[in-house]
Amino acid sequence: MLALLDAWLIAPFDYGFMRRAVVGGLALSLAAPPLGVFLVLRGMSLIGDAMAHAILPGVALGFLLAGFSLPVMSVGGVLFGVMVALLAGAVSKMGGQREDAAMASFFIISLAAGVMLISMGGSSVDLTHVLFGSILAINSTALLLIASISTLIVITLAIIFRALVVECLDPLFLRGQSSRSGWVHSVFLGLLVLNLTAGFQTLGTLMAVGLMMLPATAARFWSKRLEGLIGIAVVLAMLASTGGLLLSFHLDTPSGPSIILLAGVAYLLSALFGRYHSLAAKLRRKTTPLALEQSH
Repeated sequence: MLALLDAWLIAPFDYGFMRRAVVGGLALSLAAPPLGVFLVLRGMSLIGDAMAHAILPGVALGFLLAGFSLPVMSVGGVLFGVMVALLAGAVSKMGGQREDAAMASFFIISLAAGVMLISMGGSSVDLTHVLFGSILAINSTALLLIASISTLIVITLAIIFRALVVECLDPLFLRGQSSRSGWVHSVFLGLLVLNLTAGFQTLGTLMAVGLMMLPATAARFWSKRLEGLIGIAVVLAMLASTGGLLLSFHLDTPSGPSIILLAGVAYLLSALFGRYHSLAAKLRRKTTPLALEQSH
C-alpha cells in the first residue's frame, strides 16, 4: 500500500519538470482564487473570461517579436489587457453601455486578433501552446516570474482588502467616503490582468481563468463568510493543480485540461453536496419541516 502511494503521489516529483510545475501551480493557486472570489461577489464572473482573452493579442505580438520569450510575451499581455480594460471603461462611460457588455465586445475582437497574429507568424503547434499552455514545460525563468507576480498580487490584495470588501458590499458608500474609490476598481482589474498573464504560460489564455473562477464558485457552496470563501477556494485550487498534474503524469493526458477538469469536478461535487445552496442542502430543508410535522 505504501509502495503504491509512493509510486502515485511522491515518485513523479523526482523529476525536475514536475517539481517546477507543481510550484508554479501552487503559486497561481494562492493568487488566482481570491481574485475569483471578489469577481463573484461583484457580479463580474464573466469579466475574468473576457480579460483572459484580452491579453491574447499582446501575447501574440510578444511571440512574433521574440518567440517563446515569457518576459516579452507577459509584458505584451499586460499592456494589451490594461488597454482593453481602459477602452471598455471609456466606451461604457461615453455610450452608457454596461462595462461587462463593452468588455465582451472587446474580448471577441481581441480573441480574433490574437489568433490571427499567431497563425500569421507561427504554426498550429505555436497556436495550441499559447491558447492551452504547457505547465510541464515551464523553466526556472518562467517559474520565477509566476512566483513574483503571484506574490505581488497577494500583497496588493492584502493592502486594498478592506476597500475591496466595502466596494463589493456598498460601492456608493465608498464613493461618498473617498474621491479615490475609482482607483480600487482599476487596481483590481490590473491585478486580474497580471494574474492571467502569469497563468497563460501554464494553462494557456483559454483556460487560465479556470483556476481563478471554478474554486471560487465552488467555495460558495461551503461558506458564507469572505475569509472562508477565500480559504476554501485556495485549498480547492491547490488540490486541483497538484492532482491534475499527477493525473496528467500517470494517464498521459494534457496537464492544463487535467487541472481545470479536476477543478470542475470539485465544483460539481460542491453543487451536489455543499453546505449551502446545493442540491443536498435543498433536500435537507425540505425534509426538516416534514420531520417536525411528523414529530408533532
